[in-house]
Amino acid sequence: MNTSSPQKLLEQSYIIHQAEVVVSAISKMATEITNTLETTSPVVICVMGGGVVFSGQLLTQLHFPLELDYVHASRYQNKTIGKTLEWKALPKSDLTGRTVLLLDDILDEGITLKEIQEKCLSLGAVKVLTAVLIEKKLSHDKPIKADFVGLEVPNEYVFGYGMDVYGWWRNLPAIYALQA
Repeated sequence: MNTSSPQKLLEQSYIIHQAEVVVSAISKMATEITNTLETTSPVVICVMGGGVVFSGQLLTQLHFPLELDYVHASRYQNKTIGKTLEWKALPKSDLTGRTVLLLDDILDEGITLKEIQEKCLSLGAVKVLTAVLIEKKLSHDKPIKADFVGLEVPNEYVFGYGMDVYGWWRNLPAIYALQA
């Protein structure tokens, strides 16, 4: 597979979820999250960089006061297989006694999201909820279950809507998978 040509990568993929389906799923999640958190004034934390597109779309539909922050922790470093978690930025907000909502692009193996959740709790959060645009269906249990899930995808390498393929195509409005 030619990983240096973004156009070739796109040509070697297929759509799993059309843009309209993604937008609808985010709106549904926004309603569920608002119903759950509207009285808590949470700290909402975007998991960079994949969570930024999803977070930007979701945040405009949350109708309650919130503080926005981010974390940057990665296992992939523009590769398709994750390794050790690399912390690039911790939340700047004081999480002591607060409810936190983590926003991420995908719940794959769950290792990164679980570590971020544990870090927020260690920083004083009393409750940490998670919302992911995509959950990958796997045949084994994950160390974390997302509280809010937009869409499911099969166990394939997916990209678009914040998720990248070899550093490319986070900007696509639909969810794609590489051809096997």
